[in-house]
Amino acid sequence: MNDLVDVSLQVNGVRYDVAIRPWRTLLEVLRETLGMTGTKRSCGEGQCGTCSVLIDGEVVNACLYLAIEAQGKEIETIEGRPEGEPVLQQIQRSFAEKGAVQCGFCTPGMVIATKALLGDNPQPSEDEIREALVGHLCRCTGYVQIVEAIQDAASRLARERLR
Repeated sequence: MNDLVDVSLQVNGVRYDVAIRPWRTLLEVLRETLGMTGTKRSCGEGQCGTCSVLIDGEVVNACLYLAIEAQGKEIETIEGRPEGEPVLQQIQRSFAEKGAVQCGFCTPGMVIATKALLGDNPQPSEDEIREALVGHLCRCTGYVQIVEAIQDAASRLARERLR
């Protein structure tokens, strides 16, 4: 008996046609089938935000999202597009420069949440940043450096838009 289904996934602008079991999560397919290990596995219960990806621009926990449900949608991961993404690259650079990356385990989810936030609100307040990070757990930084990194990325991106 063949329990595989054919699914076409659009990940970081690249189409992948895969045969998967219908109950596999997007996280499992990204990591184990497509080899995209930037999206991390942690709690497996949607509580920590470590596995966050964007689906059609919205932050979702890939550990809870069935891969089959992502068919026909645009999935964005921490790896970004092969040709690069200036916004994602600036966010990553700001995280590194501001010390928002310590153990690094929560970082992919935090960066993805930041990309969604700055896409909706290019100049968020500190309270808006903290609200956007609800559901993203970091045990190393106390969030101070993360908030600073997001503020830095927003500032730098705003300057770029003015050029």
